[in-house]
Amino acid sequence: MNLPNKLTISRILLTFVYMFFLFNKGILSKHIALFIFLIASLTDLYDGRIARKRKLITNFGRIMDPIADKILILASFLAFVELKIIPAWMVVIVILRELIITGLRLFAASRSIVLEAQKEGKHKTVSQFIAVILILVYLILKDTLARFRIWNLHWERACSLIIFLIILIVIGLTLYSGISFLWKNRRIIA
Repeated sequence: MNLPNKLTISRILLTFVYMFFLFNKGILSKHIALFIFLIASLTDLYDGRIARKRKLITNFGRIMDPIADKILILASFLAFVELKIIPAWMVVIVILRELIITGLRLFAASRSIVLEAQKEGKHKTVSQFIAVILILVYLILKDTLARFRIWNLHWERACSLIIFLIILIVIGLTLYSGISFLWKNRRIIA
């Protein structure tokens, strides 16, 4: 197994460690969760770069890289629903998009066709990673300010509104990238 594929697999494994710390109480656990998420995000950045630079692109990598992203992001979003940070309906939209696109990718792969990631999908993924990082920073900020009794209802409402708007933007990009992907690959569907 080559280095880019090992990085992809490590992203999946890091997701479990990240989730463990995300659900642990305490500000240190939230810091560790953020750190692990950042490392996992960097594996996404570097696996593709290394594969292209060293000519190590494989069908495994083409399929598993986006799946590893989905595992990390969807685990994060589902955790944020459980933590009552974002509404479930928002995550359902993201999950449905990912299931449809992944289903199309797998269908194409069964016909020996590899559907590579597109620019819109990469923008969607970046927006999702940024949203998760911002929410993790919010959790750390909230715990820190609450410890000093500075956190209050006004901060809570303002942050909740900002997070809601950020996730709305993510959903918009998610839907746009999904529709664009389906349109560009409509010959596979037909």
